[in-house]
Amino acid sequence: MRQRTTSNLFTFFTLYIAQSIPMSFFATALPVLMRQGDYSLFAIALLKLIKLPWILKFLWSPLVDRRTESVSDYKRWIIVSEIIYALIIFVVAILNVETHFTLVIVLILFAFISSATQDIATDAMAARSFERRNSSLLNSIQSMGSFTGSMVGGGLLLLLFHRIGWSNLLPWLAIFVLIALLPLVFNRDIALHKRKNREKVTSRDMLLFFTQKHIWRQILFLILFYGGLIGILSSLSPYLVDRGYQMKEIGAMVGIFGVSTGILSAFLTGIFIRKKGKLRSRRIISALIILPAAYFLWLTQSGIGSHVLILVGVALVWGTYGMASTMINTAAMDIVRDGREGTDFTLQIVFTHLSAMIITLVSARVGDMAGYSGLFTMELLLASFSFIFVLFTQPFRREEKDEF
Repeated sequence: MRQRTTSNLFTFFTLYIAQSIPMSFFATALPVLMRQGDYSLFAIALLKLIKLPWILKFLWSPLVDRRTESVSDYKRWIIVSEIIYALIIFVVAILNVETHFTLVIVLILFAFISSATQDIATDAMAARSFERRNSSLLNSIQSMGSFTGSMVGGGLLLLLFHRIGWSNLLPWLAIFVLIALLPLVFNRDIALHKRKNREKVTSRDMLLFFTQKHIWRQILFLILFYGGLIGILSSLSPYLVDRGYQMKEIGAMVGIFGVSTGILSAFLTGIFIRKKGKLRSRRIISALIILPAAYFLWLTQSGIGSHVLILVGVALVWGTYGMASTMINTAAMDIVRDGREGTDFTLQIVFTHLSAMIITLVSARVGDMAGYSGLFTMELLLASFSFIFVLFTQPFRREEKDEF
């Protein structure tokens, strides 16, 4: 049993890596290139729009749930989506990003539609493969996979991009996406819990999710929980550019050191949640989220340019982000309805993506108008409000047997 659990965790780990590496590379490399080309913070923030498929994926999540019953069904959705993902990256590789910038963005948008579809199927299969009591362990692996992909895509590949260029790097990126599918292809140990609800999933099921009593608690939690981090994360690379750092240095500081902190934090958070409970964990983590905004505000206003202190700030941001991501994924997976796993989990995560996009754009505009001090002050207020909400609001419970 333990060996099968380990094998399944590794399979999901590689799937989350496969979907996040290209996205992390594009999300990290393009803002740096744009800032070096004197684009405004707001223009750079508009790049978040390429992640629209990850916000709109709830529209086709019922289709995935409706057409998946067995492990083979899930595998088919995941493998086909990833192959399309890889093929589009191959096409992007032959284009010059400077002369075909608009076309590159459009193709990346379609690539993200494929990766979003893979994510729906992967999350649904994960929800049906593990007991709810082990959800924090699974979601820890989920966050670790995403952060590992971020480290490779936003760190190592950024360093390679600096050396070998766009057209030489992206084909290998596409090949890696395909290789990451192999653990799923050869895994024979995945077993799904049988669905009690045999009714076909329809678009109406999305609306019924919102009719549950006190569901507003969960929605506000998802919107607010790491709102005090998103603006800092999105402006971190431009912030370092303005501090005088070069692309390869930013890749090492953010993409390797920062994300490594997030990976370790996500792993430890999964253990922490199991030991301390979900209610206590979410309150402690929401309090810790206040620290990065307060720290960067102090760092900016003090005028201190210490490299060590900046690295401490990077670790604070990514460390708390690792905690928050694991907590959010655990809370979302705990309340999915039987037979609607992909739909419910996707609906909830969409709220985090949507709020992240809005906060990114607003904080970038604040940064353009009031500087980094204004941006970090806004994030500090958001983090403080989120902490107050979590402290005084009971979590949403879909079933009385859920343990918090």
